[in-house]
Amino acid sequence: MPDITITPCTAADLHTLQDIAINSYGDHYLYLWYDGGMWYIDKSFSDSALKKELADPNAAFFLIYDAQELVGFLKLNIDKALEGYTEAESLELERIYLLKKASGKGIGRAVVDFTVAFARERNKRVIWLKAMDSSQSVNFYEQNGFVKCGTYQLDFEAMKEEYRGMYVLKRELGVAYTLS
Repeated sequence: MPDITITPCTAADLHTLQDIAINSYGDHYLYLWYDGGMWYIDKSFSDSALKKELADPNAAFFLIYDAQELVGFLKLNIDKALEGYTEAESLELERIYLLKKASGKGIGRAVVDFTVAFARERNKRVIWLKAMDSSQSVNFYEQNGFVKCGTYQLDFEAMKEEYRGMYVLKRELGVAYTLS
């Protein structure tokens, strides 16, 4: 079992977050873009973009460590409605980005478990996310209790058209119970 630590990320961690974001994104997603991902990295991980997101009270960022080594980050949107649910009932799992060397070690599963606990503490009924329909992440999320509930199309001009399709997935959080 990996030695996972997930810690809140604040504005003081801006450059640590920026470094892990760019490195983990670069490990997995540069092939999606005509420009090698530069447009998206600038749009999403520039100082100004990350400062704005870190200042948003609805956004929760976390740094992910494996045996004290920074291996990724998590971004949650605390009150973001999914169709058929209110904002108060819904939590969006916007990003789990891990370095390639951290993939396949059970870290993603631990991050999903952390997200479920975070959502339950806030009395959420559902966790939802968007995953690229061409990505292995869809299988990962399905193995972790998520089901497809819709589709979405990205409209990023710099992105290759064949990669713009996404699935919307959700995991309903029923009442916790124990077998006796």
